[in-house]
Amino acid sequence: MNKKCEKLLNFGNFKCKKSFLRLKSFYLCGMSEEYLSILERTSCLYKKYGIKSVTMDDVSRELGISKKTLYQYFADKEELVTKIIDHEIELRNKEFDMVFASNLNAIDELFEVNRLMMNMLKEYSPATEYDLKKYYPALFERIHQIKSRRMYELVLQNMKKGKEQGIYRQEMNEEVIAKMHVTRIMNMPENSMFSREELFSPSVIMEAFVYHIRGIANQKGLEILEQNLKKLNESNKQQII
Repeated sequence: MNKKCEKLLNFGNFKCKKSFLRLKSFYLCGMSEEYLSILERTSCLYKKYGIKSVTMDDVSRELGISKKTLYQYFADKEELVTKIIDHEIELRNKEFDMVFASNLNAIDELFEVNRLMMNMLKEYSPATEYDLKKYYPALFERIHQIKSRRMYELVLQNMKKGKEQGIYRQEMNEEVIAKMHVTRIMNMPENSMFSREELFSPSVIMEAFVYHIRGIANQKGLEILEQNLKKLNESNKQQII
């Protein structure tokens, strides 16, 4: 379990002044701190134990709240799971929006996206994904569609930006390539060529990331790519030291 979840699960009192959640901006009007805390901390329980094995009784006990309070916010477990997923999608979207709203060239922008993806991998839970797919198939399919559509929009936006900045190939059909890239990424989990460990390893993600840029960048863009890779390698070496 990652440090964020450990920190959240250690807060038994929602009113704690030093709560991690007080540092997070509330992105929906009327969403109480208690409600957000339930979403965040229950998500951590699901990632640690899986969705199926965690009952509403478990949530009530682990979070130190009454079942009455829990059911004031959520009619049943399915609604709780759905709200958690919606909450995490919203947070991810806001993180990506901040990157794309910044004044970066298209390739630097992709390196920031890759950094976010690496952080997301640290929170990835195979048990949660398995339970969603098996016990909440409609929700799992909705998540898949949302991710695909959002990824396509961002990839297309980035390629148009790169062409305007003169660092991507002008002759490429960005709509076709964006669809090909999203299809390849979204279908990788179904491909038996990769083990689960390989599929979600930082090295494989990085290879797919660099492969994509090399296919769309012109000479000027490739030079920016190499500069970023050099900085990344130097940073990794310093972390090892």
